Amino acid sequence: MKMKKMYYLSFLSLLLCATAFAQKVAFEEYDLSNGMHVILHKDNSAPVVTTSVMYHVGAKDENPERTGFAHFFEHLLFEGTENIERGEWFKIVSANGGTNNANTTQDRTYYYEVFPSNNLALGLWMESERLMHPIINQIGVDTQNEVVKEEKRLRVDNSPYGQWTGQVFANLFNEHPYRWMTIGSLDHLDAASLEEFQAFNKKFYVPNNAVLVVAGDFETENAKKLIEDYFGSIPRGEDVVRETLTEQPITSKIEVTYEDPNIQIPAVFTVYRTPSMTTRDARVLDMISTILSDGKSSRLYKKLVDDEKKAMQVAAFNYSLEDYGAYIVLALPLGDNTLDDLVDEMNEEIVKLQTELISEKELQKLRNKFENQFVNSNSSVEGIASSLATYYMLYDDINLINTEIDIYNSITREEIREIAKKYLNPEQSLVLDYLPKKDIE
Repeated sequence: MKMKKMYYLSFLSLLLCATAFAQKVAFEEYDLSNGMHVILHKDNSAPVVTTSVMYHVGAKDENPERTGFAHFFEHLLFEGTENIERGEWFKIVSANGGTNNANTTQDRTYYYEVFPSNNLALGLWMESERLMHPIINQIGVDTQNEVVKEEKRLRVDNSPYGQWTGQVFANLFNEHPYRWMTIGSLDHLDAASLEEFQAFNKKFYVPNNAVLVVAGDFETENAKKLIEDYFGSIPRGEDVVRETLTEQPITSKIEVTYEDPNIQIPAVFTVYRTPSMTTRDARVLDMISTILSDGKSSRLYKKLVDDEKKAMQVAAFNYSLEDYGAYIVLALPLGDNTLDDLVDEMNEEIVKLQTELISEKELQKLRNKFENQFVNSNSSVEGIASSLATYYMLYDDINLINTEIDIYNSITREEIREIAKKYLNPEQSLVLDYLPKKDIE
């Protein structure tokens, strides 16, 4: 029986190694003469292809008096081009068996299409049209202004807890443009002229501020020819120059109260400013989040939700960004438990991480979870395309798609303790009491 178990374990180890090896993502990269970076990932296992373009422009690149522009362009650049009539973009995609979408963060804007592989040329043409021939006119601006207003009403103004990110970042940052929400101010959008929108496009939507990724079923030489045909002649823009804004360290606790008319149950957020997503420290903080609140066996969940029944919900996560991050611990109280009680309980668990080494068993469990996440993130060409673009643009190291898991696996128990000490201290925190709005009699 013992010998059979040994054979089984040996087979399992080989299987895991084979799985990890199979997940290695091969890619090719090069630059066009206009400065656009191109990444190709060939995978002929299914007849689909993703074409995507990421632009290095997000909410942090906006004029403080014109916030919301980056997100607004995510909508505006589906309006139409010189060769795609207004309102036809989504019809063309769906009529050719495809899907598409876009999203914006504080750091970048990302557009993509997923087509049957025989429509690679169509996907590339459409993205080149978005870059080279967008029509930015008053009709489009007015139309998308209404769309963004409705989105803000639904997702922020009238959504329970919809204001928490805005309150956190507005109080965590004083100088850095992370201090405003990605959706921005509707008053700023209303006040902006057509010329301002056109100037924003001219500044940031240039090939030398973008990365194009083609991932999936294609023939390399054909893809390269199509890319050159559609993108090669687009003129290079002026280089985007960014000012680096440094925040002063937080040296005493910041206490803030916000009242939300859309909630009945209060919440408390304890937040710490943390370093760039590219740092090793940020990855250690990712692991700390998993220890504290990933799953029902995690420390905060087991203590506050299961055992003591003081919270109906609890979470801890590292909100990593290109320049800084925010480490966020939150809870919703159950019954008569106060927000102060929850903060004390959450701090107790953090102190344990700062003073006691996690067990070897916990460390191995952590590594297993991150291995699983790594495998899942590389399980589709759509996910791979997004990761390749992100690692190039925000990390300046595309091969992290294969090697970042090695960084996580090299993190030690001692590092977890030291990073918890370094960043997660009450005097370096923002405590946001997020309360139901009181009725005014």
